[in-house]
Amino acid sequence: MSLKVVVGSRSRSRSKEAMEILEKNGYILELNPFDRTMTEDELIERIKGASALVAGSDKVTKRVLEAGSPTLKIVAKQGVGYNTIDIEAAKELGIAVTITPGANSKSVADLTMGLILNAARNISGMDRAIRNNGWYRYTGCELNNKIIGIVGMGHIGGEVAKRAYAFGMKILAYDIYPRQDFIEKYNVTYVSLEKLFKQSDVITLHAPAIKATENMINRDSLNLMKSTAILVNAARGELINEEDLYEALKNKKIGFAALDVYKNEPLKNSKLTDLENIVFTAHAGAYTKSAIIGAGVIASEEIVRVLSGEEPKFNVIK
Repeated sequence: MSLKVVVGSRSRSRSKEAMEILEKNGYILELNPFDRTMTEDELIERIKGASALVAGSDKVTKRVLEAGSPTLKIVAKQGVGYNTIDIEAAKELGIAVTITPGANSKSVADLTMGLILNAARNISGMDRAIRNNGWYRYTGCELNNKIIGIVGMGHIGGEVAKRAYAFGMKILAYDIYPRQDFIEKYNVTYVSLEKLFKQSDVITLHAPAIKATENMINRDSLNLMKSTAILVNAARGELINEEDLYEALKNKKIGFAALDVYKNEPLKNSKLTDLENIVFTAHAGAYTKSAIIGAGVIASEEIVRVLSGEEPKFNVIK
């Protein structure tokens, strides 16, 4: 009997290479028919009798997992952030939850550097002015010799460090697992979080969304930063208290912010959009062809392993 695999990720987030891996193994694919993330009820309707779920931004709740049990063996997340999946429920039900480390690291790092450059030179502000028949020149800053503070030196943080080093930036980092190779090759200095906030000209977040990091950017941490500091978040919206960020930007406590992620997506009716010293992108860090193919292939390979009775390589459940 053929096994059913539900593909929750939208068409723009899946690759033919990944789908071919699943089809060649004889699985029946039930694709997301919407050009959006499926709701909990829509996932529940489709997950019944499925052996695997390819997850994008879907909220895989306890109800969804229970609806898939006992046939559901794996939730294969395309990406590394799994805060949208009820890990405890998956563990209780014996369902593997896998991620795709490294697949989108370069893409997210590229966007991060783009956001930093935009903030440093206010490219989008000048673009808006010219579109409105204005002529606005922003006096920005060079990145050379500026201090960048990288919070989280995993795959993505490491790629950001490489790019920052090429720009001639001095690199501070905070992580509970220092990477010796980066200390030596890219002159990375590991410091406390407080010191990183105080000394950095650019602060970029690449930490996971867990209880310890929720709202790590708040009134207190923002008050530690330089009045000219640039804050970038291409990780998870839960890392920032958006109300506190609004007050800090409005009152010029920090210089500029650049956000790709938000607590509630899509971002709507936010006071942040009233400000000029902030730039937004639409959770697009992993939206390159290479990243989509890479993440999809790894997720599909994990499904094949689990449904063949093998152990997955990147199971987040210990």
